[in-house]
Amino acid sequence: MSSTSEPARVDGPFTTNIEDATLENENFRTELWTGEFLQVTLMEIPVGGDIGLELHDDTDQFIRLEQGNARVEMGPTKDEVTFTKDIAAEDVVLVPRGEWHNVINTGEVPLKIYTIYAPPHHPKGTVHETQADALADEH
Repeated sequence: MSSTSEPARVDGPFTTNIEDATLENENFRTELWTGEFLQVTLMEIPVGGDIGLELHDDTDQFIRLEQGNARVEMGPTKDEVTFTKDIAAEDVVLVPRGEWHNVINTGEVPLKIYTIYAPPHHPKGTVHETQADALADEH
């Protein structure tokens, strides 16, 4: 399921083993929990794939890798990458609002990550099976 409306912020208390949930996710993006001030999504990026260069004007983002190897790229504009770092399982990436960023799977297994957006970025219930689904939903 996907949607382009404003995120509904209605989830109540919730617990999970985030590592297990992340490793079990097989979708490009799955919204796990949405609150008033933050949201958790799970992602699987195929070998050679990426999240896609993106910018969040009003959202800080936390990204944690549970499986795989990747390269993170960030910069102040779409064409100006000023930060590049190779990362691996158990590493985190902190993306300030207004920073262009991408995470590229450089490993030999699917990249398994979870992200925290503050405030929420995707509509509650968002599931994108593929990156193409996510791109289509944004347009």
